[in-house]
Amino acid sequence: MKLIIKLLLNAIAVFILAHVLSGVFVDGYLTAIIVAVVLSILNLLVKPILIIFTLPITIVTLGLFLLVINALIILLADKLIEGFSVSSIWWAILFSILLSILQSILHSLLKEDKK
Repeated sequence: MKLIIKLLLNAIAVFILAHVLSGVFVDGYLTAIIVAVVLSILNLLVKPILIIFTLPITIVTLGLFLLVINALIILLADKLIEGFSVSSIWWAILFSILLSILQSILHSLLKEDKK
């Protein structure tokens, strides 16, 4: 149940950012949910492989290259999903940063107090 709620919160974040950023377009609510699911799957399967292959450049840039990896994941989702588009890698980097911030804010609302 918690996974579904997190995916829906991610979809809300994608939908909000698509309306705020002019370089990102989402067709509708269902497309935002599909984007959230596809981004989760790509982050689970593709991102670790990219991190391993680009480890030297990530170390040299002190981890800043991970922003580029996140942008590449978003651009890959752009190619896979009809109704979702990102106009350039710069918009993808900005979308990635703002999506991470918005996700952490929304997910912090879910956390329960552990006593």
